[in-house]
Amino acid sequence: MVQQGLLTASRFIGIGASLGGTAALQQLLPTLPLEFPAAVALVFHRAPGSETTLVQFLRKYCRLPVEEAQDKTPIQSGRLYFAPADYHLLVEDDHFALSTEAPVSFARPSIDVLFESAAEAYGANAAGVILSGAGHDGAAGLAAIKRHGGLTMVQLPASAECSHMPDAAIATGLVDEVLPVDEIVAFLAKWQPK
Repeated sequence: MVQQGLLTASRFIGIGASLGGTAALQQLLPTLPLEFPAAVALVFHRAPGSETTLVQFLRKYCRLPVEEAQDKTPIQSGRLYFAPADYHLLVEDDHFALSTEAPVSFARPSIDVLFESAAEAYGANAAGVILSGAGHDGAAGLAAIKRHGGLTMVQLPASAECSHMPDAAIATGLVDEVLPVDEIVAFLAKWQPK
């Protein structure tokens, strides 16, 4: 379990998005308040070479400091980290790790890899959020978060540009909340881990 230190986040929120995720993020990111009481990490399926575009997009819509996670980057509250293209992003104690292991659910970075490692490191202090996307990446990761006592959330499929990932997560029967994007951050801000 992660120990709370001067810079270490005591709560961790993972967000996964793919096809249609840009529109969802345009709604969700501006609602994250400054000094948000958790670290936020994003896995967004995209092509290698799109880092500059993604950084510009995230910084335009998000008030939190935004950075691409690197190997050994410390995890701090009130920051948004995103997975580099073509690398899995993992949580290890109080920092991130990167991996070039094989794609999971046809994706690298994989939402499942981030969520499963966050569940191991943060237990009940982890939350996972699945937004619009194709495929089923994130469903197994949400299940891991739930097994470790964390919070699992999914964008309301009817509001998603592509509902495959939200639908796959809901089909596990392990999703705590299914909400429109504009209600997700408000719920997370009130969330008190068990």
